Amino acid sequence: MAELSESSGATSNRRDFVRAGIGLGAAGVAAFGAIDKLLAEGVSAPSKPIVKPGDVVLFQGDSITDAGRKRGIDAPNDEAALGTGYAWLAASQMLVDKPEAGLKIFNRGVSGNKVYQLAERWKAECLDLTPNVLSILIGVNDYWHKHKHGYDGTLEKYEGDYRALIKQTKETLPEVRLILCEPFTLKVGSVDDSWFPEFDGYREAAKRVAKDVGAAWVPFQTMFDAAVKVAPPETWAKDGVHPTPSGAALMAHWWLKAAGP
Repeated sequence: MAELSESSGATSNRRDFVRAGIGLGAAGVAAFGAIDKLLAEGVSAPSKPIVKPGDVVLFQGDSITDAGRKRGIDAPNDEAALGTGYAWLAASQMLVDKPEAGLKIFNRGVSGNKVYQLAERWKAECLDLTPNVLSILIGVNDYWHKHKHGYDGTLEKYEGDYRALIKQTKETLPEVRLILCEPFTLKVGSVDDSWFPEFDGYREAAKRVAKDVGAAWVPFQTMFDAAVKVAPPETWAKDGVHPTPSGAALMAHWWLKAAGP
């Protein structure tokens, strides 16, 4: 399983872009360096870039990825279709860094989705797009909707459905490069002590899947655990689940590390 680390000059450029793109406050600006320092040990970089010239890059997931994207736009690299969250910030940076690379970037996150709902739309909104790089962030609804909204799913269903989804993807797209993201929460807003330790099992399951399929892993929970040492949790996600602009900027910053130098 590929993980993340500080890359050299590119990281500074990415940080500056993301700050400028959303106007981070003082806490957000300070957090980049502080969080990178907290996470520096025990994190290794991919040996080669995961995103390569000419690639189709697809972001998939729930509302955190969706981030208000406009539906019905089939063209890649469209600002409205990429939403206003981490996927847009990461996509914009890739397009700024390498305008000659010919990347085609899509966001197909859908608010409220659980893994089985990704599977229901997977052919049209993943496989038919033939991504070279597929990024998935999914899991918080698989627990939240069980915990608060009457969904009868289980941790075992989440992991089993996730493994089946990746298996289907790799059977159809055997060369696809995967970036799997850690589901996360911050203890504020909708998230309280009653979420734990059960929610942690969903994080651990996602990490097992990433390891078993050789995917790059983006440790968003680890990142936010470091972030709350710099500023209170509402700075990053006021309801504990959906990131603020500062939270989305941190996510984009660390997702870009997963994509490599």
